[in-house]
Amino acid sequence: MQHLQQYGARRSESSLRQDLTCKWVLALDWPVDIYRALADRTRRAILDELVDRSGQSLFELCGGLVMKHGINSSRQAISQHLDVLEAAGLIRTRREGRTKLHWFKGAPLKAIGERWPVSTDEGTSHSTSHSMDEGSEG
Repeated sequence: MQHLQQYGARRSESSLRQDLTCKWVLALDWPVDIYRALADRTRRAILDELVDRSGQSLFELCGGLVMKHGINSSRQAISQHLDVLEAAGLIRTRREGRTKLHWFKGAPLKAIGERWPVSTDEGTSHSTSHSMDEGSEG
């Protein structure tokens, strides 16, 4: 657990938990999970696949990633990516027999958009970038 402390992990029940394989897992705060989840190209491709067609199994996702995105990761690697996406609240899952199906959830992304809305005032952003350019020349 000492190596987790060097990364700023607090020793509380909410930030540190033990998973089913008895490994210690750092449970990050919600916004950090979303940004970490979106930072990876493979995870973004998985989300693209689930937006195109929700309710896919791991096998179907792996096939789509190879065919459409050229991502040749193992099923185990894709499963780990799916775990990160689920922990971030970007996908939901449901078991049907031995198969686990995955769906895209856009609510966390909507919350980010509501917190930092995209400016529609192009004049303000243009004049700011223009003045920054002039300042760098002089």
